[in-house]
Amino acid sequence: MNDLPMLTAWRALPHVAEWWDGAEVYDATKLADPRLTLSVVSCDGTPFAFQQSYSVKGWDFDHHFGHFPDGSRGIDQFIGPEAWLGQGHGTAFITQSVAQMFADGAPVVCTDPHPDNARAIRAYEKAGFRAHGDVMDTEWGLILPMSIRAPEEGEP
Repeated sequence: MNDLPMLTAWRALPHVAEWWDGAEVYDATKLADPRLTLSVVSCDGTPFAFQQSYSVKGWDFDHHFGHFPDGSRGIDQFIGPEAWLGQGHGTAFITQSVAQMFADGAPVVCTDPHPDNARAIRAYEKAGFRAHGDVMDTEWGLILPMSIRAPEEGEP
């Protein structure tokens, strides 16, 4: 909860606000939801990004990633300070967090950037994600569904 003022400030930055709905609030109930993992990402002790991962199952609505196997995770993230953009940090922390989710047993990790968010799509593709369907209109707006599957045993 101590990071909420920083996250609120980051979400007000133009490069974040363009893609993230500023109305979403992380209250005590949401922070305690076992389907969610909310993380501040740091490099050498300096926070620079936010990531949320979530179960694609167990919601009170038909989630657009609900067809993936049990244990699959969805992710959303953004880099806060503009000085951290365009340096490969997004791809690096996404790759690292996805590897950890696979090590923890997730068979698939999904994400859903806006189809016009070329920076995010490029970072996901560099991390190994591929589009797996057409652009969709969801309650959160337009998305490009993307996913990456855990390597089969013996694959790198």
